[in-house]
Amino acid sequence: MAVKFNGKHLAKFIRPEEYEAIYPQVELAHKQLETKTGFGNDFLGWLDLPVTYDKEEFARIKEAAKKIRSDSDVLLVAGIGGSYLGARAVVEAVRGLYHNELDDGLKIYFCGNTISPTALNDIIKLTKGKRFSINVISKSGTTTETALAFRVLRKLLEDSVGPEEANKRIYATTDRAKGTLKQLANEQGWPTFVVPDDVGGRYSVLTAVGLLPIACAGIDIDELMQGAADGREKFGKCSMDNDAYRYAMTRNILYRKGKSVETLACFEPDFTMMNEWYKQLFGESEGKDQKGLMPTSCIFSTDLHSMGQFLQDGSRVMFETYVDVKNTREDFYIEPLEGNFDGLNFLAEQNMSVVNRKAMEGTILAHTDGGVPLGIIEVDSLNAHDIGELIYFFWKACAVSGYLLSVNPFDQPGVESYKKNMFALLGKPGYEDRKAELEAKLQD
Repeated sequence: MAVKFNGKHLAKFIRPEEYEAIYPQVELAHKQLETKTGFGNDFLGWLDLPVTYDKEEFARIKEAAKKIRSDSDVLLVAGIGGSYLGARAVVEAVRGLYHNELDDGLKIYFCGNTISPTALNDIIKLTKGKRFSINVISKSGTTTETALAFRVLRKLLEDSVGPEEANKRIYATTDRAKGTLKQLANEQGWPTFVVPDDVGGRYSVLTAVGLLPIACAGIDIDELMQGAADGREKFGKCSMDNDAYRYAMTRNILYRKGKSVETLACFEPDFTMMNEWYKQLFGESEGKDQKGLMPTSCIFSTDLHSMGQFLQDGSRVMFETYVDVKNTREDFYIEPLEGNFDGLNFLAEQNMSVVNRKAMEGTILAHTDGGVPLGIIEVDSLNAHDIGELIYFFWKACAVSGYLLSVNPFDQPGVESYKKNMFALLGKPGYEDRKAELEAKLQD
């Protein structure tokens, strides 16, 4: 099975004929993807990526990861948005939320995704007395958050081991032929890997963007790609039974019924960053032309003690999608306690995963009884193969869902607005007129 969409709890919210009514639009979206005639057709490299990826570069990624794991205590991955979210999501889903603390060997820290001086100083402290390497990820090399962090970290590395050795410890993932970072990498002789022209950032986790950090974490990237390839095969068929399309249809039917917020929830904390990746994937893909679902996320049962109240009794603007992980990475047997002072012996003599599942089942019943539509994405496990298949599931569902909304799921014009304002207020050359205008607005 690996990945499957279960809609049994949606029966009282969506009638079968509603799926039949929207399906012709799905057929059109499928055709536009396959023939590359729809919106954003120059960014469809992800469609066949699991089978057409560059095998030579793939081998170089493995070799670079092997070197980094052998000669470094720390790997700093500098990137923002799609240049770090997917990699971190996969690493933490497969290896665990606390892999840096629990695993021997290489520690991996993600940076260059904020302008916070506190965050940068903390990263610098983590390198103190350590052998470290840097993987800088930017198609242009001028993304403010990443470029600023890299400027500091590169100097730190050069001061630590000297420029010659530093050049052997910097790995650039960037444009194939152009851009500031590519030019600098060529000048300094850094190993380089490619951000493909036809794969957008939020779809880039299975390119070198994500694969190098993931391989450095000791994860089998062959298994990851095989899972994605299996997903491509499974979710590539135009059928009402295609689970990725079923999920896309569900989202859009509920959206047209006034459900404008989706909450993706999982009962495994290791899924936390996968939630964040999902929010970028769907938020950046669909939020255009004053349309789109607002993607939110929770980790249960933790967030049932905060967001649970709103989800149960708040305004009915949302629906939920649960990621049900069938087999956990580890389990824990609950033994009875003599005296039963905490009153929890009713939980004893069974695995903790059973208790977690009952919490999920109880929540499903409570929320659906409370009027919340709820679908379930079933995943066998959070191993490399199944995460690869889940990634492809989300990719395909997102692309079709965007087309159903009549938006381009592969651009992000709104992201540039804050950058222009920030550059103007900071006094970047060429923004002088805008600077005065914005400062006047701030004084109002």
